[in-house]
Amino acid sequence: MAAGEQVQRGETQRSYFVRTYGCQMNEHDSERIAGLLEAEDLVAAPTMADADIIVLNTCCIRENADNKLYGQLGNLKRLKEDRPEVQIAVAGCLAQKDQDLVRERAPHVDVVFGTHNVSRAAELLADARVSGPLTEILTESEEFPSALPVRRDAQHAAWVTIQIGCDNACAFCIVPSVRGREISRPFGELIDEVCRLATDGVSEVTLLGQNVNSYGRDVTLALRGTNGEIDAAWRAGETWAGGRRTARPLFGDLLRAVGAIEGIERVRFTSPHPKDLRADVISAMAQTPAVCEHLHLPLQSGSDEVLAAMHRGYTAQRYLERLGAARDAVADLAVSTDIIVGFPGESETDFAATLELVAEARFDSAFTFVFSPRPGTEAAELSDRFVAPAVAAERMERLRTVVERSARLGNESRVGRIEKVLVEGPSKRDPGTLTGRTRQNRLLHFASPEPLRTGTYARVLVREAATFHLSGELIEVTAPARHRTRIPVAAR
Repeated sequence: MAAGEQVQRGETQRSYFVRTYGCQMNEHDSERIAGLLEAEDLVAAPTMADADIIVLNTCCIRENADNKLYGQLGNLKRLKEDRPEVQIAVAGCLAQKDQDLVRERAPHVDVVFGTHNVSRAAELLADARVSGPLTEILTESEEFPSALPVRRDAQHAAWVTIQIGCDNACAFCIVPSVRGREISRPFGELIDEVCRLATDGVSEVTLLGQNVNSYGRDVTLALRGTNGEIDAAWRAGETWAGGRRTARPLFGDLLRAVGAIEGIERVRFTSPHPKDLRADVISAMAQTPAVCEHLHLPLQSGSDEVLAAMHRGYTAQRYLERLGAARDAVADLAVSTDIIVGFPGESETDFAATLELVAEARFDSAFTFVFSPRPGTEAAELSDRFVAPAVAAERMERLRTVVERSARLGNESRVGRIEKVLVEGPSKRDPGTLTGRTRQNRLLHFASPEPLRTGTYARVLVREAATFHLSGELIEVTAPARHRTRIPVAAR
């Protein structure tokens, strides 16, 4: 992302630019980095070439993320030669994993810091201006990152990190290595944060975690069997503190509590793990009006043999049972997923099982990836079982055909319906058209006779459907945006 609006800066006011690679957790970390820099009186630059500080916040889930980073660093070498005073920082998961390689391939980088010391971004950059290039990689977070200042581009919507790290051991995933063990934030701290966001005009929050369904298990494990502790309700919520104090996840409780906060119209979350999708979470989704009718439930494969090799902890049948339970409980539920093609040892029979399950599940959308070996993971050691690239590419095309057919049918079923959308702004392809998102997370483009602020709620009649979006016409505005408009910094 490019952080911030275009600003004009005075002679002494320095500027920054943050580019993000990867997931929503990285996007939220970038908001924190931007917040820390603005707390030091820096302003957002309109482009990377205009910035005094450039931060590349990296991902290492797939190999192409590495390639994008090093390609960008190659481009920035010339900028650094022309403007030696420019500072370049590499942050995030790739920095956590490959700090020495980053230094070797891009010696012109000033600062390298990892996922656990986001809080020191501004301090490290300031130190490097005096002392020269430095690297700092911590193995654990010094403080929970959500305690840091945040600079959000979207003033009507916010991400809220409810946990960091992951305790699962999926064979293909490097997240536990770069994000660390699972740590849940105190329940009361999360509620306070969402209340502040609602007071600021935020109406949609997305709860973030590597496995949100397990949120709070570590907290209640530490508190189980206790009686009368003053901070039990703060740490684990009033429902848990007032009931049987057994070790259990708290995500269902959290959904209900966040959804009850005045001013919060929509609650989303990502990502849950299918093996941990419990009945109480499904009930909370069904019974809490603010929780959107959208579930992202990563499948990864439809083959039991491949799922076992991945260490996913469920079978294809168990996945379908939990998906069916969610659809039975939550009316009009849209479902998206993640699928990996070409996991080591995947046979044509395994892939056929994936196609069969995907067709049966009728996903509304899917993020599909060809397996990318990540050094340090179990799957990367299975080189003798790697699927040939040409075979994986051909399977990917067959999978996309099935996914897109289901997505298009799902969108076509919305034609003629009136959807409540949250306006996200002008369409990227047609500035004269507005883009909104439905509760089911579908994009809906529509014309409006007058401009509507981002964050406005409106009812839109769906006229047409395509594979990846809907088109319609405005019926009425149901609620204006509540957030304050951010005013650009004036020239000095």
